[in-house]
Amino acid sequence: MTAKPKIALYWAAGCGGCEIAVLDIGERVLDLIKAAEIVFWPAAMDTKYADLEQMPDQSIEVCLFNGAIRTSENEHMARLLRAKSKVLVAFGSCATEGCIPALANLTTAEAIFERAYQETPTTDNPEGIRPQTRVTTQDGQELTLPTFYDSVWSLPQVVRVDYFVPGCAPIGEQVWSAVAALLSGSPPPAGSVLGAGQKTVCDECDHKRQEKRIKRFYRPHEIETDATVCLLEQGLVCMGPATRAGCEAACLRVNMPCRGCYGAPPGVVDQGAHMISALGSVIDSQDPREIEEIIGQIEDPAGTFYRFGMAASLLFRARVR
Repeated sequence: MTAKPKIALYWAAGCGGCEIAVLDIGERVLDLIKAAEIVFWPAAMDTKYADLEQMPDQSIEVCLFNGAIRTSENEHMARLLRAKSKVLVAFGSCATEGCIPALANLTTAEAIFERAYQETPTTDNPEGIRPQTRVTTQDGQELTLPTFYDSVWSLPQVVRVDYFVPGCAPIGEQVWSAVAALLSGSPPPAGSVLGAGQKTVCDECDHKRQEKRIKRFYRPHEIETDATVCLLEQGLVCMGPATRAGCEAACLRVNMPCRGCYGAPPGVVDQGAHMISALGSVIDSQDPREIEEIIGQIEDPAGTFYRFGMAASLLFRARVR
């Protein structure tokens, strides 16, 4: 009997939504179990790092790695799983481009610790105790914590990645099509983006575009929108023009603007910069001062345009003095 191909799943710096996304394939999880053996999945199985370390190199057929690289533990596991896996997949937005964790690149590790352990209204820490990477207890035991890096990295910025599955989190159909392709015996060309489209979210959206030009941007709670008309043309910052298709316009189907979680479409280097450029086609002004005022109505530009792609962007991080 031919041995089943082995699969690993790992969760680094992320919310855990990608772990749940794997279950969104529904009953087909039974087909997955029939076709492959899951040998490492800390979120669902009692497997230890030592178990993984003892596996032969290249013994895992496919590893779905979700989460960004925030700590030394994340980096160690990325390198270890790269060595143990024939195919390493950046699974989800955090792994592919940094996602929400990478917004921390707008500040520093020290500033984050200062905020978390000193400045919050509910913090009671008069001695100013901070997490230590190494400490010895009264009985002589040595305890360790991973090093908290100053910057957050995407997975391909740390190790070689074979395939990419974008999304926060990837939808079930996309997950299944990606896994099925990888286990088919005839995988796509290395470097492919799996389960996603070649166009933009706008191509999946049913809202009608009227090329209306606007003079004001709104937050979703500030306006009652027309569910049939392009939300960007109504003044909501919708990242659809700068986001890869594949999610079936899930947010727009419930009349919420696209947030950009599937990353940049093919041929676009920087999703945020591309979206800022797209706004130039809808702003109804030729006056630089007025244009600046209209753009100024957008709350949190960095968090809006680089919510999912800061680590993978041309910016990468803020220059902090």
